Amino acid sequence: MIGTTAFRGLAVSELGALGITGLPMVVVEHPLGGERSEGISRRARQATDQLTALLSCAAREIGRTEPASAVVAGSVRPASTEGGLRESLAGSVRPISPETLETLDTPDAVLAAFCEREWCDGLPIVPPTEERVRAMLGGAPAERPLGAMPPLWRQATLEKLAVNAVMAGCEPSYFPVIVAAVQAMLDPSFNLYGVQATTHPVAPLLIVHGPAALELGVHAGSGCFGPGFRANATIGRAIRLIMLNVGGAWPGRYDMATQGSPAKFSYCIAERADAPWGPLYADNVVTVFGGEPPHNVNDHVSTTAAGILATVADTAVSLGSNVGWYFSLSQLLIVLGPEHARTIAGDGFSRADVQRFVFEHARLPLRTLKLGGMWGIQDWPRWMHAVTDDDALMPQVPSPEDVLIIVAGGPGKHSAVVPNCTFSRAVSRAIRPL
Repeated sequence: MIGTTAFRGLAVSELGALGITGLPMVVVEHPLGGERSEGISRRARQATDQLTALLSCAAREIGRTEPASAVVAGSVRPASTEGGLRESLAGSVRPISPETLETLDTPDAVLAAFCEREWCDGLPIVPPTEERVRAMLGGAPAERPLGAMPPLWRQATLEKLAVNAVMAGCEPSYFPVIVAAVQAMLDPSFNLYGVQATTHPVAPLLIVHGPAALELGVHAGSGCFGPGFRANATIGRAIRLIMLNVGGAWPGRYDMATQGSPAKFSYCIAERADAPWGPLYADNVVTVFGGEPPHNVNDHVSTTAAGILATVADTAVSLGSNVGWYFSLSQLLIVLGPEHARTIAGDGFSRADVQRFVFEHARLPLRTLKLGGMWGIQDWPRWMHAVTDDDALMPQVPSPEDVLIIVAGGPGKHSAVVPNCTFSRAVSRAIRPL
């Protein structure tokens, strides 16, 4: 395994979580990207020296019957002590018994106890007493497994989800949405490991569709991405707490987001059922989309579908976005405000027409892409690599179907573009009683 100094802890923790022993690691100076030739040469020498040492060591190890522990090149210590959550550290975290939890009689005491143990997001929580957790489960089997959650690959059971839902402030009626969202995130297409561990500021955006949104109070109107709506705030927060406490993605240790974003606290909206084309899903469904924070589309002038969608398409292209570089998995979520949606539909555009327009117009010239910070590591199909005309317009997503269209928000001439992190695909799951 080859990695950089900044990611050594994550690599070691992953090896331990997956039960892998005997795998040597070559660790070179961080970073790799954006370095000039002398820096690249220095890192190449580091890798060459370590590989030479490892090969010499391997030659001496031939004939061993016991597997060697994973070792970080250049260190005399086992990999299990080279950064990350060590077993000794994990064992030092003091559990809180149900009886002790009952004695934490002030919000300050509860918050201090959970923050000390790195069990929360830094905001006040609802103590997850046994009674509250039972109520959240509502009779569902506590030990029912949903799958292992990366990056530490702990088993996600209904009880663990319920504990975090209580902490987030959820009503028990929200719990089926949370379970469906976790099932969606554990789908390989969503690539939760990538979402959890990347340096990108991605967060799972939950979109609740169907009658359940109205029944539960998941808000789709004015300020839907913002504060003030319990269902939105607590369902989204529960997902983040689950990612922290079950998946183990603690910022700077396993969640390697360079800066993160406020969307990592909570990111949940509903789709408006009164969209001009009807909702994306009429049934009770939750979609999980690994997205950046919303990019605002401000257009108070255009009176035509083409005018509004040209503004949308321009907002969707950026040299700083992953979209367009890691091309094969790229998706764009367009969240049209209802006023923009009415104007677009009034010009006779269907949802498919909107998808095709954005696909055809959200493009950058090849010469512009060559100036970008991601040039040289494109995940492009052969036909795109074969383009030689610097003025050729290059698409941001593989097909019109990779432009997802929903309607949400209130009065005003604003919409939003949410690019995905490009190594994660949107996944939808039915919301069912447990």
